Amino acid sequence: MTDADLLRCLDVDPSQLDPAPPWAPRAGVERLDGSHPCALCGKPAKATGTVDTPAHGRRRLDRCMPCLIATTPRGGGPRAPLADTLAVLREAAREAGATVTIRTDES
Repeated sequence: MTDADLLRCLDVDPSQLDPAPPWAPRAGVERLDGSHPCALCGKPAKATGTVDTPAHGRRRLDRCMPCLIATTPRGGGPRAPLADTLAVLREAAREAGATVTIRTDES
């Protein structure tokens, strides 16, 4: 997944992210003081990374831990067909009595 794909999946506008320096000093540790909001939910960010965007250059992508865990692309292992994964999610939501909105980047 490219950085542009990640931002599109997360529905994050790169122009709204802080510019990042051309290097990543110690993975952005200086930003982990809780003063930067998560790009997804707005809670204090506890993780930061950088993304490269064609139109906006390098940007900081700050996320809280729950959003980081939920939105980190996973690799390795066999992938189930998307339809099967969505069916499992819908069934789990139905059993839990929860209303969910599932967003994918596939048609």
